[in-house]
Amino acid sequence: MTLDAFFQGYESSCPIFDALRAVLDTIGPTELRVSKSQIAFWRRRAVARVWIPARYLRGNPAPLVLTLAFRQPIPSPRWKQIAQPTPAWTIHHLELSTAAEIDAEVTRWLRLACEQAA
Repeated sequence: MTLDAFFQGYESSCPIFDALRAVLDTIGPTELRVSKSQIAFWRRRAVARVWIPARYLRGNPAPLVLTLAFRQPIPSPRWKQIAQPTPAWTIHHLELSTAAEIDAEVTRWLRLACEQAA
């Protein structure tokens, strides 16, 4: 699937994705994998995933959700949800409504996710 096809009908999510991608590009190289349900940034394993909640949820969900996996929980009130599907990894979901929300704190989380995926 192409990026254009992924965002078709959800164009308001594109600027947020573009900002996220720009930050990840400054951190280091990643491989982009686009599927019907999500876009993943990969190194040796997934660094980050983004998905569009409006595809699955009613109402007025955030335009984009960033999902990061860490070896330990990262406490912050910004996380929408934190889950530990395995003893080794903790999954964190962050709702993104604007590109401005990709700030220094999110950049630190992206750097840590890149380090742990290398």
